[in-house]
Amino acid sequence: MSDASPRKYEPIAVSAESTVVAEYAPDAHAAAAYQSESVLESELIRLLQSQAYEYLPITSEAHLIANLRAQLETLNQISFSDAEWSEFFENKISGKNDGIVEKTVRVQEDHVQILKRDDGSTKNITLIDKQNIHNNRLQVVNQYEVGKGDGGATYANRYDVTVLVNGLPMVHIELKRRGVDIREAFNQIDRYQRDSFWAGSGLFEYVQLFVISNGTLTKYYSNTTRNQHLKEGQKPGKGRKTSNSFEFTSWWADAQNRPIQDLTSFAKTFFAKHTLLNILTRYCVLTADRLLLVMRPYQIVATERILQRIDISTNYKQLGTLAAGGYVWHTTGSGKTLTSFKTAQLASKLSSVDKVLFVVDRKDLDYQTMREYDRFEKGAANSNTSTSVLKKQLENPNARIIITTIQKLSTFIKANKGHDVYDGHIVIIFDECHRSQFGDMHTDITKAFKRYNLFGFTGTPIFAANAGAGGNPQLKTTEQAFGEKLHTYTIVDAITDKNVLPFRIDYVNTVKVGNPDDKQVSAIDTEKALLAPERISEIVKYTLEHFDQKTKRSSSYEHSVVTNVAESTRLRRQAEAVRERKRVRGFNAIFATASIDAARRYYNHFQIQQEQFPPDRRLKIGLIFSYGANDASDDGILDDEAFDTDAMSMDDRRFLEDAIQDYNDVFGTSYDTSSDKFQNYYKDLSQRLKNRELDLAIVVNMFLTGFDATTLNTLFVDKNLRAHGLIQAYSRTNRILNSVKTYGNIVAFRDLEDETNAALELFGNKDARGVVLLKPYGDYYGEYADKVGELLTSFPLGQQIIGEAAQKEFIQLLGQILRLENILTSFDDFAGHEILTERQSQDYRSIYLDLYAEFRKDKNADKELINDDVVFEIELIKQVEINVDYILMLVAKYRERFGDGDDKEIRAEISRAVDASPTLRNKKDLIEAFVDSVSVDGAVDEEWQAFVAAKRESELQAIIEEERLRADATRAFVETAFRDGTLRTTGTAITKVLPPASRFASDGGHGEKKQRVIEKLGAFFERFFGLGGGVQ
Repeated sequence: MSDASPRKYEPIAVSAESTVVAEYAPDAHAAAAYQSESVLESELIRLLQSQAYEYLPITSEAHLIANLRAQLETLNQISFSDAEWSEFFENKISGKNDGIVEKTVRVQEDHVQILKRDDGSTKNITLIDKQNIHNNRLQVVNQYEVGKGDGGATYANRYDVTVLVNGLPMVHIELKRRGVDIREAFNQIDRYQRDSFWAGSGLFEYVQLFVISNGTLTKYYSNTTRNQHLKEGQKPGKGRKTSNSFEFTSWWADAQNRPIQDLTSFAKTFFAKHTLLNILTRYCVLTADRLLLVMRPYQIVATERILQRIDISTNYKQLGTLAAGGYVWHTTGSGKTLTSFKTAQLASKLSSVDKVLFVVDRKDLDYQTMREYDRFEKGAANSNTSTSVLKKQLENPNARIIITTIQKLSTFIKANKGHDVYDGHIVIIFDECHRSQFGDMHTDITKAFKRYNLFGFTGTPIFAANAGAGGNPQLKTTEQAFGEKLHTYTIVDAITDKNVLPFRIDYVNTVKVGNPDDKQVSAIDTEKALLAPERISEIVKYTLEHFDQKTKRSSSYEHSVVTNVAESTRLRRQAEAVRERKRVRGFNAIFATASIDAARRYYNHFQIQQEQFPPDRRLKIGLIFSYGANDASDDGILDDEAFDTDAMSMDDRRFLEDAIQDYNDVFGTSYDTSSDKFQNYYKDLSQRLKNRELDLAIVVNMFLTGFDATTLNTLFVDKNLRAHGLIQAYSRTNRILNSVKTYGNIVAFRDLEDETNAALELFGNKDARGVVLLKPYGDYYGEYADKVGELLTSFPLGQQIIGEAAQKEFIQLLGQILRLENILTSFDDFAGHEILTERQSQDYRSIYLDLYAEFRKDKNADKELINDDVVFEIELIKQVEINVDYILMLVAKYRERFGDGDDKEIRAEISRAVDASPTLRNKKDLIEAFVDSVSVDGAVDEEWQAFVAAKRESELQAIIEEERLRADATRAFVETAFRDGTLRTTGTAITKVLPPASRFASDGGHGEKKQRVIEKLGAFFERFFGLGGGVQ
């Protein structure tokens, strides 16, 4: 791209203070000439140089370290002696046992390190200056090369472009030529991490952000997104899909939410020095569980606009007026809690601000928000269980951020007239406060506090068009309550950016009215008809018959779950949550009913109909409701359900007691409807939904607003919803999790089509329906039929696929079919209309996996020639894969038929099934050896366990002997890996396994040995994890 070529984007308005450019307009005459990867790289470096990045021709680690020393000396105005530098570098920067997490902590939290001088004095050394970001120096290097064996590197690699901040690699850019899927750049970074980022001094593990681009499309993501993805990729044996994978990469955009995707435009905006340094120093959050979250552009814009509003209103004496506030309209599921946390954190650091109050409108959200804030930064915020605790926090100058409910704040104000806190500069941030009681409490708050900024976050604002008839006429709309709109990010923006999922809606007819072929549910006026036992029975029958299909129970993935739910959710003497990654099957659902009476009837019918199922096939169902649950008000807002069970009728409370006892029997808990225990029941049920332990929650209004569970993908709804309440309820299902969860399922037993379209127009735009809702079944099936026809014609089974071009065409075509099947399986009409037989599917998947292995085996191929335009849909292969239980069933069948002529076909079926499974392919020799050794009449399951245990022990012993490892430490290391479901390759645990260092050569042999042991134990783990047996 030459200097004279027209630019794709022209900046219309840029603020020196704003991290995100205000507005970009696409240039219709953008150049479209072909560019190779090397030309893209040269153009990017030229652009960075034009923005005052210094280009360095560094290609070796020695040069990289020398430059790092020089940059830190300049930043800190110091000259290191050789001895000082050696000690500082080894202990405070490279850290032999430090990995990505430790180095990220150093950048994000411990960026000032202590240097011990030769004379015994100490000096603070800043790695990155967060107070004055322009003191930091930006440099760019490219084609940095790591040879095979350099510093222990497994394979040779050459990195595209890396940005150094004060000499440390902090942003890495991986490029692909135009037309190549950028997921391949994502995958290539995984390869670097696996093969060489850790090599030598491990300086590339300081990279905080990754950018991937093919020139046309450009995305960014944090190092732990890549690291989590890598951990999953190291364990293909269990069909693992992580929530931190390619789905969690982000687009950059302007403040109008227009994506800036072209690499040139991205470089001019994202890599503007103040933008990049702000993102690194202000807009990353390292969570308590050590995941690095990098904020998205709309989150940054909202945060900065609130901070600007605080500054302006303070300087212009507008505190305590509507002009000092405003509201942020960010759709449900777009990360409002992270935005509000960062806003509260940065606002609390402003010299003029005394306190930040984050106000929620329900007791459960108070608890939920506190847990989220604690996850972002332990101890940053203060929550309160009572108004008296709130009072102490308001009086404590060190309690800078306080989370509370609007009810507690209102009670405090009524009881403490003329309190000193009212005279301070208080920033008050409200989250979704649109309940019926909001108006009066809002008035109490604004009358009491004198010098305040009032901000509101909402996913569904109240406009004049959807405002209700009752309440304070001055507080009808969100703008009347908070002031002008500061930023917007609608459901259409979020789905377009793939930050939340679209919805697929089934309208299921449960009452025969009019044309029996009409699938639309006719509006039914009478409560009697809606609560008719025959109707409820039919709906329950439909739900049970289609539950596995809707929630994709045939798929499996690894999910982070809390293992001590009861202890970590109780109100008093709460324990720290203990998390583990566990394999779970499919997703779960909420069933929303119109009233307590309806909820009770549904619960009874589910209990009755499930009695016909064996216990292990019954859904785990929870029921929860409380007093005050009614249908949505005329503005669509769902009425709040208090935790006050005393106000329930005796009959309803007794019924709920019985349902809670059923729950206790399933989960070994001891809840009831008394005040504290009912709140604990709510929290327990909430966490088990998030854990995917509970299959279905029957509710009235609870959990339909403000509840997030990524494992939830289906809402069964038999209640009237509209406007605010409809979008809130639907949005429970559309959180991103992995590539199998492609949309939120809504199964409506009432005709909500007009209300759905009206709500999408109100909270999206007039064209929202085409973006937010999936296409009809026929559109997907027609494309599926065409693709399968093409597959059968072009690649008939039994004929070899010759030549790389044909192989790539097959991979692309089968990938398209897998994606279509993933969507089609949730449509009722698809069952029985699959075109490929199960055997054909297995055979095609087997060929696909053979090609996957073939295309991936030559890791030393030249970078430009590597197969970077092929993307394999392995996650989608895994979701329909064969498991060990299925194979053992075939083995039992084989044993029964042995010698009668059918046994050869069953043996072939076992072989086909194993070949078609990514999980079992590397275990084929084990399975075949077991089939040959199985006894005539023993229990197959027990024999398999014993067989696996013996094989596992003998193979582990062989590794210990070959590598002369410490036997006890190795067994403990492996036991931990099998327990945790992951093989940890950083930290001290792996070093304890290795023999004493004196046995190694002095020329870097330690690193090579460690890597070889990691590879062997990794292969051992993949081979045996999930097969059963125990380490002897």
